[in-house]
Amino acid sequence: MTEGLSTEVCERLCDALPRAATVDAALGHIESARRALLGPGLLTVNLNATAPGDPPDEVQLQRLWSSDPQAYPVAGRKRKTLTPWTQQLLLRAEVFVGEGEAALAEVFDDHALIAALGLRAVVNVPLLEDGRCAATFNVLGTRARWTPQEIALVRLLALLATPWVLRARRDVRASEPPGRQPPFTVA
Repeated sequence: MTEGLSTEVCERLCDALPRAATVDAALGHIESARRALLGPGLLTVNLNATAPGDPPDEVQLQRLWSSDPQAYPVAGRKRKTLTPWTQQLLLRAEVFVGEGEAALAEVFDDHALIAALGLRAVVNVPLLEDGRCAATFNVLGTRARWTPQEIALVRLLALLATPWVLRARRDVRASEPPGRQPPFTVA
């Protein structure tokens, strides 16, 4: 898409983000910048909703935000077993880059939906609290490969989203019934 950051897009985001009143508004501004800088695609944010009573070899994810709520509804939950992807992203809190249909099919159960939406590459960025993955910032694009500059841009957008997502996570945790409050980490 773009070779560098658009000054106009960055200025709009810098002006809008501090004025956002809600996580939805903040992520909407971040999504607008993502789309302007990276083109068509999908942005979702998932909370690590694993609770103490969940099986030790599973991770529970709950969608906090989606740029396509028809295909990926907010509050949707999914169970992930411990795979190289979950260990990399959720346990070691390392960025995951997947490119091409085969890579996506290896990692995502919903790869057919991803392909039907014309999405061919993903960057998953762990959002950290106290050094642990509390949530994931997930960008899928129509490109077959990401450039190093695009990956860096996704990581910067994730960094901007982090305080908003962590605030929303605290709100979700406060609304959970006692005993179900997730620690947002997996042992």
